[in-house]
Amino acid sequence: MAMTGQRHRGDRPWLVHVPFAVIMLLLAAAVVRALQYHWREGAALVGVALFVAGVLRAVLPEERAGLLAIRGRAVDILTYGALCAAVLYISLSIVGGPFDASS
Repeated sequence: MAMTGQRHRGDRPWLVHVPFAVIMLLLAAAVVRALQYHWREGAALVGVALFVAGVLRAVLPEERAGLLAIRGRAVDILTYGALCAAVLYISLSIVGGPFDASS
């Protein structure tokens, strides 16, 4: 007999993988942009993926975070945030280099 309005934990076990799949799709888009010689856009997308991972880790409960949960919640959020800031800073501040179209 099914109870209306309540879901059992085993109803959709694959949902725990959706947050990580979203991050992987963003990273795949970043790789595509980098391979199209838009390496700054690709690197910025990596930063966006890290930001989204941090936000998802902050808002999802532990059992729904899936592979985004590596350490404790606070450590994960700080790590994702620091890596996001570093990648975005580097990708948006480097001028010139071997991949720059104007050099």
